[in-house]
This record gives sequence, C-alpha cells and structure tokens, in this order.
Amino acid sequence: MASFVLVHGSWHGGWCFDAVKALLEAEGHEVIAPDLPGMGGDEAALRGVTLQGWAEFVADLCGAAQQKPVVLAGHSRGGIVISQAAETAAGVIDALVYICAMMLPDGMSRADFKQMEGPNPAFDAIITPVHQGAGTEVDRTRAGAVFAQLSPPEAVAAAMARIVAEPHKPRSTPLRLTPEGFGRIPRTYVECTEDQTIPLASQRKMQQLVPGAAVVTLRADHSPYLSSPQALAGALMAAARSVSR
Repeated sequence: MASFVLVHGSWHGGWCFDAVKALLEAEGHEVIAPDLPGMGGDEAALRGVTLQGWAEFVADLCGAAQQKPVVLAGHSRGGIVISQAAETAAGVIDALVYICAMMLPDGMSRADFKQMEGPNPAFDAIITPVHQGAGTEVDRTRAGAVFAQLSPPEAVAAAMARIVAEPHKPRSTPLRLTPEGFGRIPRTYVECTEDQTIPLASQRKMQQLVPGAAVVTLRADHSPYLSSPQALAGALMAAARSVSR
C-alpha cells in the first residue's frame, strides 16, 4: 500500500481532495492532504509564505509517511510546490504526479510561465490583489465557471464557499531544480482536456519544457477531484504501482 501526499492549488485547501482521499483510503492507502501554511491569512501571514517554506513543509510530510511508495501529487499551483519539495527531499519521494499542474523547469517561476502563456480573459477577470499585493483572492460568484464547469453544481458551490486568499510570493519565485534531486524522481502528468484555468495547450507546453513524464489524459475541468474523482484516484494508484518496491 502506498502513501499519497496531495498538495492543493491556489485559493484552495486540502479539503478539495476529500472525494479522492476517500477512494484511496478505501483501497488501504495512506492519504495526507494538508492545508498549506499561510493560506487565507492576514497580510503578515501572506507575506511570510515562501516557496521553499512550503517545500520543506511538504517534504517533512513525505518523510513522515508510513507506507511505501510515497507519491507526492500537486494540483495547479501545487506543481511548483511538489517540484521544490522533490529537490529538497528527493530521497523520501518515490513518484511525482502533476494534476493539471505547474510542471516547470529550473529557473522558471509561475509568473514567468504566465507571461509565456499570454492572456486568459475568463481566468484573469476573477482575480483581485489583496493586502497591498501580499496575496490575491478570486470572485466566488464567478470562479466556479472557470475552475469547475463540468463538476456537480452542489460540489462546486461547497468548494467556492471555502476558497481563501492566496499568498503572492511563491508564484513569483523561480524554481531551483537539479538532475540529481528533482530530476531523479519518476513523474506523471495528468492533463485535463476541458481545463479553462490552465488550458490544455499550456499543459502540453509544460510537458515539452520538462520532458519525460508519463501522461494520463482525463476529460475533466480544472477540478478533476470534483469532476472525475474515480479517474483521478486511478491515475494516482497507477503512478504508485509503477514505482512499487
């Protein structure tokens, strides 16, 4: 049985994985789905968040996992967190899974990739800076149509009621990755064909920038943990089987 450490994306929390967590635990796996420190905090808390701090927090969870292999998965912005965590503690992580996530090369930040992508009017329109630029929030009344247009409406409403402020600093921090750290860990990329937040073309651009990942394709929106939880759980378990020891 494997351990899965699941890292949420921007404005969300570990709760977004609840349905997937239940499916994995029903198969006997250990699932750790934390809220990243500082999410939803005041200005001081948001300014105190760093990408390396998040990476160390996640790496510690991977090191404490009770079952092997340890699969570290990140959704959306969570991709930069799991990459930096893999560099920080490659020896305790057996596989990485990017769930329509930021899989970026050494030296690139999330903000850099955003400039490379170009405008996404529907997504860009729902984001507002808060606390003098220390973080951002999204418009809960419009975010569901961008994040989760294929997901069950009641699940979307519940999720949108729980989103919080996102710290800005991690998205502007370049990744620091090496072949000997991050590069030694097998990777899977779960691409979501109907994603309106990180469009499929952007997901495939990242697969070109960081080649070598196994690819799983889901017909899902940007919230596959809501729209396709069984398929997502299956992809995670397949990644674990591929590195079982």
